[in-house]
Amino acid sequence: MGRFVNPDNSAFQKAVNSEIYVDKTGFLSYTNKVIDTKQAFICNSRPRRFGKSTTADMLAAYYSKGCDSENLFADLAVSDTEDFHKYLNKYDVIHFDVQWFITENNISEIVNTIQNNIVEELKKEYPDILDSDVTGLPDAMSIINQETGNRFIVIIDEWDVLIRDEAANKKVQEKYINFLRAMFKGTEPTKYIQLVYLTGILPIKKEKTQSALNNFDEFTMLQADELAPYIGFTENEVSMLCEKYERDFDKVKKWYDGYLLNGYQVYNPKAVVSIMTKERFRSYWSETASYDAIVPLINMNYDGLKTAIIEMLSGAEAKVNTATFQNDTGDIKSKDDVLTYMIHLGYLGYNETRKTAFVPNEEIRQELTTAVERKTWNEMLV
Repeated sequence: MGRFVNPDNSAFQKAVNSEIYVDKTGFLSYTNKVIDTKQAFICNSRPRRFGKSTTADMLAAYYSKGCDSENLFADLAVSDTEDFHKYLNKYDVIHFDVQWFITENNISEIVNTIQNNIVEELKKEYPDILDSDVTGLPDAMSIINQETGNRFIVIIDEWDVLIRDEAANKKVQEKYINFLRAMFKGTEPTKYIQLVYLTGILPIKKEKTQSALNNFDEFTMLQADELAPYIGFTENEVSMLCEKYERDFDKVKKWYDGYLLNGYQVYNPKAVVSIMTKERFRSYWSETASYDAIVPLINMNYDGLKTAIIEMLSGAEAKVNTATFQNDTGDIKSKDDVLTYMIHLGYLGYNETRKTAFVPNEEIRQELTTAVERKTWNEMLV
């Protein structure tokens, strides 16, 4: 059991122990289905407060050889599946949060810092196989696989923080993307990788029109596909919580519903948990995400952006071309880019059929109104 290699299950145990835990272990049925296939490279992006870290912790607790999680999952949905024991705690797992490694002074060396920490743990796990000359993580996994036949499950939380963080310059971003390429793309990684799960706010960065890691299946707030019911709370799950906690379902729906993913009405988990436990209908968004993140976007005021936001605050939908956004905050160049980024951040919902953006609920309407008032657009004062 290590910090990053074969971790224990304590993080997911805390989630299950919480007053409100909604069972999302059905997600493991999907990862079990695709493990050791070409679909085993997964990037699942979603906004803050949508359970990214809990899902990553769940995957680590289920697959890691560093713990025994049978009792932890015994009363959860995945335990009833045919393959539950086949994959339970059987794998070498590498699980890390990119944000954890970042300090004010090490941004330029972040890739080396990540590799050094994880490779040192692998050397302790495989002391007779990895010698002191091995420093690269892809090289270490390849050598271990060659000598033992063991393959890895890699789980990266906040994978995109270097793409979103303005402090990370282009050279840092390029070094980081090249590190991910070396670890996951090409023939050699298929030998030592069993499953990869990247999670963050942004989809994988594009280069021109192609993904920098085009062997990944991507599930986003634009197109969630099979993972839609695991990205937030579904309407049925919220209805059951309202019944248990005696909350007005219609009011909860007005305040916190609105994300439409593959036919599912998806609710913000953090907000739903807050209204169940705190009883007060208000915006819980600013507890974990500041509207300061979008004020600079609104200030860009590309042609038509001001009108689109004001109309959406009034209940209309705005056409948006999501294909232009390069999934890089440094490459925002148009109204469509801003609106697409706001969809990924959760400040807007997206109708995949109509290709439109909209304000999803009352909570977000209040946050956006506050942000727009910072811009002091006169139209907002009418």
